Amino acid sequence: MIFAAEESYEESPQEEELAKKARWYAVQVASGCEKRVKTNLEQRIKTLDVADRILQVEIPQTPTVKVRKDGSRQHAEEKVFPGYVLVQMKMDDDAWQVVKNTPNVINFVGSEQKRGTGRGRGHVKPLPLSLGEVERIFKQTTEQEPVVKTHLAAGDRIIVLSGPFKDFEGEVMEVSPERSKLKALLSIFGRTTPVELEFTQVQKQS
Repeated sequence: MIFAAEESYEESPQEEELAKKARWYAVQVASGCEKRVKTNLEQRIKTLDVADRILQVEIPQTPTVKVRKDGSRQHAEEKVFPGYVLVQMKMDDDAWQVVKNTPNVINFVGSEQKRGTGRGRGHVKPLPLSLGEVERIFKQTTEQEPVVKTHLAAGDRIIVLSGPFKDFEGEVMEVSPERSKLKALLSIFGRTTPVELEFTQVQKQS
């Protein structure tokens, strides 16, 4: 692909000095194509011999636990920024074009530069993430406790699968994903009683 003049990445002398140091950049990609972009870009880095300038491609993810309808747990990963990948690179025109030309890449996150002439849109000048942002993002992916997700919601009818209230039926009052627990109203000895239960202890009634 041939780029118009306004679509090349141009640096000032100060930016050229900064570009000698690898920085992290956010790259917007087509929805659902994060893994494909990562794989394709890593292959292009090898093929085009730019591994000295494009160092890492990451999709920040945090652990999640999905509670199925039968109460069993499924461990998974959830993207921190759906629709984006992070690229650690020493920015120059060649490295910029390697990333920009990767299939399903939309653009770098940055500031739009207006064209000198004409009405068309200018190119986006990539802006690196701050060191604080990078530290926060990767700390979140390594230290965060798994987020428990459940299909249950207030008002759902449930049956208890285990514990002292096994086989009791009731209605969900409140769901606390951060604690992996819920409160439900169970009919115990003819009385409606609020009880706290683990997600894995209950099953939604159809």
